[in-house]
Amino acid sequence: MLSVKEAQKKVLECSIRIKAVKVPLLDSLGLILAEDVISKDDIPVYNNSAMDGYAVRTEDIKGADRSYPVRLILLAEDIPAGKVPTVKVNPGYCIPIMTGSPIPENCNAVVMKEDTEKDGESILVFKECAEGENIRYRGEDIKNGDKVLRKGKKIFPADIGVMASLGKSEVLVYHTPVVGIISTGDELLEIDKELEIGKVRDSNSYSLSAQLKEIGIKYIKYGIAKDEKKILEEKIREALSECDILLLSGGVSVGDYDFVKEILIGIGAELIFWRVNQKPGKPLVFLKYKDGFIFGLPGNPVSVMVCFEMYVRPLIKKIIGDDNLFRPSVMARAYHDFKNKRGRTNFVRVMLEKKDNEYFFKSTGIQGSGILTSMAKADGIAVFPEDAGDIKKDSEIEVFCLKSR
Repeated sequence: MLSVKEAQKKVLECSIRIKAVKVPLLDSLGLILAEDVISKDDIPVYNNSAMDGYAVRTEDIKGADRSYPVRLILLAEDIPAGKVPTVKVNPGYCIPIMTGSPIPENCNAVVMKEDTEKDGESILVFKECAEGENIRYRGEDIKNGDKVLRKGKKIFPADIGVMASLGKSEVLVYHTPVVGIISTGDELLEIDKELEIGKVRDSNSYSLSAQLKEIGIKYIKYGIAKDEKKILEEKIREALSECDILLLSGGVSVGDYDFVKEILIGIGAELIFWRVNQKPGKPLVFLKYKDGFIFGLPGNPVSVMVCFEMYVRPLIKKIIGDDNLFRPSVMARAYHDFKNKRGRTNFVRVMLEKKDNEYFFKSTGIQGSGILTSMAKADGIAVFPEDAGDIKKDSEIEVFCLKSR
C-alpha cells in the first residue's frame, strides 16, 4: 500500500497538458497569468494634479504662511479633469485645477484649496509648496516597457485594475479544468428528501462543489448514480466526454456493490494506484483517462473532503499553473495528548489558536470519517506522520490551514 507521500508524488508526476486561453479581463480574477504583462504606456501619461486647488509657480509663494499670505492673480480659465490647459501661467498668476487635470506650462506645484482663500479676482495663499508638491508625474506609477505583472502570478482585484489602466480587455491565463462530480450508492437521497431508515442525504457532491468553487474551478454535478453497473457506467461515460477531471464518491472499497474501479478499468482508464496508507480515505483510487484524470473517492463525507485537499486540489493547482499546490501550513503545538496508531498517516481535524506568535491545536472532537461536523469545526488538518505513535502535549505538528486567519 502506498504512503501518502508516494501517492501525492504519483498524482503530481502525471504528465499534464497545460493550456493557455484568452479570457475577458474580469473573468481572469483568481486565475494564473500565462504571460508577462508589459506596459505600452506611461501611467499616468501626463503630469497631473493630485489635489483640487491651484496650479502655481513655487517661486511665487515662497515664505507664504497664515501671518504673511501671498496674493496671486486668478486666471479666468480653469482646468477640470479631462481638459488640456491652453494658457501659460506667468509670474504672479495661478489657475484653478481639479484632481487628475494636466499641469499647465510653467507650473511646478499645486497648492491645496484649503490652504488658500479667494479674494475677488485673486487668491491669498497661506502655505508655501515644494517643487512637485501635489503633482503626479508622467510614468510615476508605470513606465512604458515595464514588466508590470509576471507570468505565473495569481490575479487579484488590484491586478484587474492595473491591467484595465493598461488597456488590456483580454488576458492570457492558464486553462481551468472542468470537473465532473458523481455520487454513487443506493442509500443516497437528494438533499430536499425526508430521511428514512437506511438512507442518507447526498452531502458529498455539495462539499466537493464548494471546495471547487472556493478555488474558482468550473464543475458539473451529474447527480446520484445507483449501484447498478449499467447506469453507473453510462453516467461515467457521459461525464468523461465533458470533463477534464472526474470525481466519484463511494463504490471504491471491496464490497459486493463497489463497482467503480472495475467499471473505470473496463472502459480503458489506466490505474495509477488504489488504496493509500492513511486515515481517513484509505480506499482512494486514482486513474488516468486519455488527457484527463479520475479520482474514485471513499463514500464517507470526511474522507471525501480530506482526499480532495491532499490529492485533488494539488493536481488542479498544477494544471492551472499555480505553484501553491497545497493550502498554507503552520507548525503548531498540541494542546493535549492525542491517541494515534503508528503505521499510517492520520489526518486529524483540529482547531487552531495563536498565542505569543505560536500556534496551538486541539481536536474538534470525535474523528470518525462520517462525522462531517469535525470538518465544519476545523480550522485545519493536522498531519500525524506514519511513523508517529501517540502525540504528546506540546508536540510540534504540521497543520494545513483550511480557513483564512
